[in-house]
Amino acid sequence: MPKERTQKKSRQHREVCQQGILFRKDSGQHILKNPLVINSIIDKAALSPTDVVLEVGPGTGNMTVKLLERCKKVIACEIDPRLVAELQKRVQGTPLASKLQVIVGDVLKTDLPFFDVCVANLPYQISSPFVFKLLLHRPFFRCAVLMFQREFAQRLVAEPGSKLYCRLSVNTQLLARVNHLMKVSKNNFRPPPKVESSVVRIEPRNPPPPINFKEWDGLTRVAFVRKNKTLNSSFRCKAVLELMEKNYRLHCSVNSITIPHDFNAKNKVTELLEKSGLADKRPREMDGDEFLSLLATFNDGGIHFS
Repeated sequence: MPKERTQKKSRQHREVCQQGILFRKDSGQHILKNPLVINSIIDKAALSPTDVVLEVGPGTGNMTVKLLERCKKVIACEIDPRLVAELQKRVQGTPLASKLQVIVGDVLKTDLPFFDVCVANLPYQISSPFVFKLLLHRPFFRCAVLMFQREFAQRLVAEPGSKLYCRLSVNTQLLARVNHLMKVSKNNFRPPPKVESSVVRIEPRNPPPPINFKEWDGLTRVAFVRKNKTLNSSFRCKAVLELMEKNYRLHCSVNSITIPHDFNAKNKVTELLEKSGLADKRPREMDGDEFLSLLATFNDGGIHFS
């Protein structure tokens, strides 16, 4: 084995021995080790002494300890019992111990408690489902400051017309104001991930738009399957027309509306797209207000997406 590789493995082995834990990369266990980055993230959360903070994936507690020093309480959600033990050992016998509550389990399968602010270095594989779990959580929280893979963060904040603008962008921005705060190099983690990272601030819109989010999500799902095609083209695909006709017939049945014997789904969809004034628009160019207008036009015409 080459000397350089041997030395690298030896350094990794020493780090593991010192820490006492072998981190699982496949579970997204990349511990943020740079105290300057940790302090910067916490500063950007603008915590007050009365805040309850939700932290997801606290790891060995590098960020948790600093959060405990600044707020009323930290609720830490961790799936790995080894790391839970390490975290509890770290605060045991200190005044911080009484301010820490640990939830052991998968955050995606856990009912989130009340909290004011969420601060987390997330396992990147749960980024998308966790963001929407967070945004649909009630009661409202003030903000979330979250670490993501760089490209995911860029998609969250992407604007209409940009290369990375997608369904994630428009869905997130419907429910929240999203800002990119800082870039974080992979060298700030142990073990280093293969990708670069970014920190994003998410502030939920309160009150939220008065719509059914499942319907909204269904509409954008159809639209972004072919985001570079016009709506007129995307919504006239056979599979889409079949889905919309099924939903229309269900709507009419539930509301005791008689369906004309010559009903044609393609003609109905074309009529509503023309009425919306968006038939020739491409989803990658449309902002949230245009999607809201499109959804309202379809709903007024009896076509739903949930």
